[in-house]
Amino acid sequence: MRVAETRAVNRALRKAYGIGICSIEEQGSFAESPQSSGQSKKLPPQPVNGNYGGPKVRDRLCQLIRQHQLDATLVKSYATDFCGTKTLREASREQVENFVTHLADWAEKDRNALLCQLNSYLGSKEGAA
Repeated sequence: MRVAETRAVNRALRKAYGIGICSIEEQGSFAESPQSSGQSKKLPPQPVNGNYGGPKVRDRLCQLIRQHQLDATLVKSYATDFCGTKTLREASREQVENFVTHLADWAEKDRNALLCQLNSYLGSKEGAA
């Protein structure tokens, strides 16, 4: 019962903070034989749903928005402008990854300038409502 509770708490915290990796408690027991575990270590890690070992792009973006206390609607407007598309769905994964990297760098270097850029989208936010 205690292990199940720990797993549930870890899972809830991981989802709340947008962390893309599991805790060791969520991995399950190590009841397999030593011989089979030796064979599985020889295989290279496989991507899951295009996730190559890092957090999903959406999770990274949500984490940035929370961490820097940004307006998600304004960030979305900026993202579509940055990617040069009418909607964010039309943007390629590479474009969105580049945007998230750009946003993270800018938020770390000069948050105030980023907020000014985001606030420039306030008029389009009100017009779209």
